Amino acid sequence: MIRLISIQPIQLLMNRRFFLFLVTACFLSFSLLAQNTASLDKTVKELSRDASLSHAVLAVSVYSIDKQQEVYGYGSQQAVAPASVTKLFTTAAGFDKLGSDFRFTTTLAYSGVIDEKGTLRGDVYILGGGDPLLGSYRYKQTVPDTLFATWQRAMSRAGIRAVEGHVCYDATVFDNHPVHDSWQWSDIGNYYGSGVSGINFHENMFFIYYNSGGKVGASASVDHLSPQGIAVNVINEVTTGAAKSGDQVIIYGDPVATIRTCTGTVPLEAKNFAVRASLPRPGQVCADLFTTYLRSHKISVSGASSEVSKRPSGLTTLVDFTSPAYSVIAQYTNVTSNNTYAEAIYKYMGYKVYGLGTYANGARVVGDFLKSSNIDTQGIRLEDGSGLSRCDRVTTDFVCRFLVAMSQKPFFKDYFGSLAVAGESGTVKGMLKDLPSGVKVHMKTGSMNGVRAFAGYVANAKGARYSFAVICNNYDCTGAQIRSKLEKIIRQIATLE
Repeated sequence: MIRLISIQPIQLLMNRRFFLFLVTACFLSFSLLAQNTASLDKTVKELSRDASLSHAVLAVSVYSIDKQQEVYGYGSQQAVAPASVTKLFTTAAGFDKLGSDFRFTTTLAYSGVIDEKGTLRGDVYILGGGDPLLGSYRYKQTVPDTLFATWQRAMSRAGIRAVEGHVCYDATVFDNHPVHDSWQWSDIGNYYGSGVSGINFHENMFFIYYNSGGKVGASASVDHLSPQGIAVNVINEVTTGAAKSGDQVIIYGDPVATIRTCTGTVPLEAKNFAVRASLPRPGQVCADLFTTYLRSHKISVSGASSEVSKRPSGLTTLVDFTSPAYSVIAQYTNVTSNNTYAEAIYKYMGYKVYGLGTYANGARVVGDFLKSSNIDTQGIRLEDGSGLSRCDRVTTDFVCRFLVAMSQKPFFKDYFGSLAVAGESGTVKGMLKDLPSGVKVHMKTGSMNGVRAFAGYVANAKGARYSFAVICNNYDCTGAQIRSKLEKIIRQIATLE
């Protein structure tokens, strides 16, 4: 039975007033947002006419997270190089495929038997799991001495006092191509272009400590290398630059070759000035240094360290060495824009899902993730996990839609927490310091020669939330200058009502 509800005249009046209130409120809100976007549009178009952008591509997008729709777009369908903004996609896929609590694991094991005298008649094995923090210098629990001491104690607990064999290493969870084919030669000898292997060690980099010459233009000398004992030959062509000129050293070298050629300058009056280079064959270095460590701690090893091409069966586990949680790794990846961490996540996802860590399999996993998230990827190309590839292409519209979609994911709290806060941390510590009270900008930066990119989230004091992306390619000014110009756009976005 249908019941008819009687509505009194006073109720009709109140309902009409409430309706008019809602319409007025919505109109004022829309009007205010329109005024703000008009101001944003003016700033963007003024920058687009800047002489330094005469040959550039400028793309800007803003989306409302609450309404899940575009608020502003300029060149938002242009395919542009994103540089390290690419890490936004890699780390999000990692939260989805691996989980916030996932930990990379490296296993120490042995083959053969231990006799009554404590001699292992067999080999010790380092079984790689792609951990980007194995032997990292950043944390007390991961530095080489801590790592090797943990392994040595595990051997002692098992009764091993000598090894009649070798320290072998197995890096077969990843392929033998540590760097992507599209990376530039001028990048891959430097620490940020080291790539990743099934066994990463010391973040796949080493330090070269320089002393400058007595005057500008004079040769600079190499004082020492760290970690000590690595088998690397440094060809030194570095000279002395102006005082306070910073690290202007470019390093060249094949990922598996042990020669590094250093060019460029270090500043005048520098002493033990640290320059970071890519570490060749990190698995071999790890096994070599562990062999040396054992011998120096009264555990003899008869043979030289060696690589295996296939993981043996029937090994006895001594200890599993685990990384910090994935949420910690993802945060460091995004806040400091660490390429090694990003590529390790990328390749490990390929290993977990498709059985081998390769760039192609990492790309498949990220592509699967975007598809499962119902994100249109037309015009998008993602070749690597860090953004070092100049073949990577996105649109700012895609980036914003992606960020909106991530805000609906169950892992969003951890993902959001992995981003740097403008004016407070990481690569954006020096940006947007004087925003209005209550306004926060969490974002990721991207930079390489000719590319500056910014993307992330804005939340204002009134609770409005936006995703944004601002990317410029092929500008004719310095990196610092284009960053300052683009910051004006981000500031306008941050003050949208």
